[in-house]
Amino acid sequence: MVHDTARPSGEIPPGPEGPPIVGNYLPFVREPFAFMTENAQSYGDIVSWEEIDGRFYQLNHPDHIEHVLVANNGNYIKGESFQRALSPITGQGTLNSEGAVWRRNRHLIQPAFGPERIEEYAQMMTDATERALEGWRDGQTREIHEDTMELTLDIVSRALFGVDIGDRVDEIGLALEEFMAASESLSNYVLPEALPTPSRRRIEAASRRLDDVVYDLIRQRRESPGDDVISMLFAARDEEATPLSVEGIRDEVVTLLLAGHETTALSLTFTVYLLSRYPAVEERLLGELDEVLGGRTPTMADLPSLPYTEKVVKESMRLYPPVPTVVREPVKPDIIGGYEIPPGSTIRMHQWVVHRDGRWYDDPLAFEPGRWTDEFERSLPKLAYFPFSAGPRRCIGDRFAMLEARLILATIYQEYHLELVPGTELDLMAAITARPRDPVRVTVNAR
Repeated sequence: MVHDTARPSGEIPPGPEGPPIVGNYLPFVREPFAFMTENAQSYGDIVSWEEIDGRFYQLNHPDHIEHVLVANNGNYIKGESFQRALSPITGQGTLNSEGAVWRRNRHLIQPAFGPERIEEYAQMMTDATERALEGWRDGQTREIHEDTMELTLDIVSRALFGVDIGDRVDEIGLALEEFMAASESLSNYVLPEALPTPSRRRIEAASRRLDDVVYDLIRQRRESPGDDVISMLFAARDEEATPLSVEGIRDEVVTLLLAGHETTALSLTFTVYLLSRYPAVEERLLGELDEVLGGRTPTMADLPSLPYTEKVVKESMRLYPPVPTVVREPVKPDIIGGYEIPPGSTIRMHQWVVHRDGRWYDDPLAFEPGRWTDEFERSLPKLAYFPFSAGPRRCIGDRFAMLEARLILATIYQEYHLELVPGTELDLMAAITARPRDPVRVTVNAR
């Protein structure tokens, strides 16, 4: 537990200096992971700096992060910067809505991620993975991020929407790819919102492309209801017996498409990369898979017998959290670490930094799944590990994502050893998620 001491009123936490007007925005955009890491190493648990949009506070201690996300979560919203980044594509979906709208929509969607439904999804996940592997050939070079994006998009569409969108996967994937790339542009944040910059035009085009697919899905489910999320949203009523609008359903479907496949695809991409770099870890993983599964397809019932597989996924998400930053804004003044935090300021909490902090993790840059013992987890501060965020706004699909990652990983590595093409490195861009800038190519070798 960190012990805070009262500080003089108006005192600002230490942090990097920057030029007038733009402040530290350019260093952050150019090298975001290095910038946030250097801040923590140079200035401590609370860092502050100015940017074009105002003052930012970076929290690097788990206790401070728990205060914002859990203990005093009612005083914090996702805020303007988060809305500006996501609302052009997700509207007022659960990921970025606030207050009564968020509570209503989260309540309506929650049944889709209950334990009984999660168990039903397991077979869909392995079936989709086996279909994808039918196109793989021994000795073939593949772009693993592209493959995992297509696979997880196929899974989320079948599991949550009850449809096969195989003929439109490329269309959806391209739209989401364009949106994520365009969202990184500096112009989105420093120029007036009404100005039609090239990046904003790309975001609008991506949204229109998604709408073509999503409204078609909604139409299909309105005409032929089934046991799926869209049908569930059509049938749902809030406390005033009011149904969701078609536009509201659209926002939730796009949110689930984006959040339901992007983060798991990234997690799998990073895991493949790490396993290729750490052959001893891969060997131990394969030993567990061979002993428990013996070459057969994994099922949900097998997962308790595959603890090392789960540790591999957890450790991958520690080193490479798909969502590297959580952002909040205080509604009312707060005190963190003895410092006054004014309303409207931006709080940044970086999984990337906390997950690599040597105070909590020995040899923090090493890929060591074996560290995840029960004793080790009990010793960790609560939010020294938070890949799915925490508190009431914790990712609603966390169990879905962990189930999916383990089953896909076990299915693939039962059949193939994946070897990075020489020269392949991970150069990540920090948009809404941490995405590879360049293709992650692997050679697939049949086992």
